[in-house]
Amino acid sequence: MRPVPGLLVVIDMQRVFADPVSPWATPRYAEAAEGVARLLPAFGDRVVFTRFLAPARPAGAWRAYYDRWPFALKPPDAELWRLTPEFADRGAPVLDAETFGKWTPELAARLAPGSRLVLAGVSTECCVLTTALAAADAGVEVVVVADACAGADDEAHAKALHVLDLYRPLARVTTVDELLGDGGS
Repeated sequence: MRPVPGLLVVIDMQRVFADPVSPWATPRYAEAAEGVARLLPAFGDRVVFTRFLAPARPAGAWRAYYDRWPFALKPPDAELWRLTPEFADRGAPVLDAETFGKWTPELAARLAPGSRLVLAGVSTECCVLTTALAAADAGVEVVVVADACAGADDEAHAKALHVLDLYRPLARVTTVDELLGDGGS
């Protein structure tokens, strides 16, 4: 398999989104996980995983958010925040954030100058979208791999991909096959 240029960021492939009984279950999590698994070999050591975590003390509008979702107010080592087994213990860096968007200074520092950011994970309309738009706004080329992402439902996923495609050429939506087949060009 040819290496694909860029940094692969696998967003929030955590138990809280994979568990079908979780209030935050992502129905097509398993399909997104299959897409992510197909991408990993093409990026070698150029992979970063992220985790969404609840803050110890929500502030601002986050207070209302966690009033709606109190089950999530758990410490970072809680089971719900762990990466699912197929992604745990891969040796790749894991960056934590208490925000939907994962375009943090820590992530930006891992991206080589002029390199592109390839995004996969959950959920498309939330953490993937906010990460993509912030990175694109910072001048980074962003590629979102549609079939390695999943949304809260199919409609939300499709709408988010449509919005992302409006940001061309700053952001581009592709598929696993297209990305791997053309070497990422």
